[in-house]
Amino acid sequence: MHELSLCESLLESIEDAAKREGFTQVRRIVLDIGPFAGVEISALRFGFDAVSQGTLTEGAVLEIHEGQGAAWCFECSQTVPIQDRLDVCPLCGSGQLQPSQGMEMRVKELEVL
Repeated sequence: MHELSLCESLLESIEDAAKREGFTQVRRIVLDIGPFAGVEISALRFGFDAVSQGTLTEGAVLEIHEGQGAAWCFECSQTVPIQDRLDVCPLCGSGQLQPSQGMEMRVKELEVL
């Protein structure tokens, strides 16, 4: 379950920000996660609950926004929305797509005290 290590890395990043910015508690964390990031959302939530115990993120609300995927079509030279890596181009029907958006996981917002 790599989601646990993602949660540990998230906590480290937040702790580093707390040292820099001088906050002592996190109330809410907003994450953007793309559909191709390879993250199981329920496992991430479970992992976050486990690693946040006894830290400045304990009790924080974890809000997750699932983004949209996009890919570059080699056939029609357009960026098109896709939901699955195996989708075909909705414009020309080509299967030659290179995902260009949707692999990310980023902290979008922190509500802190």
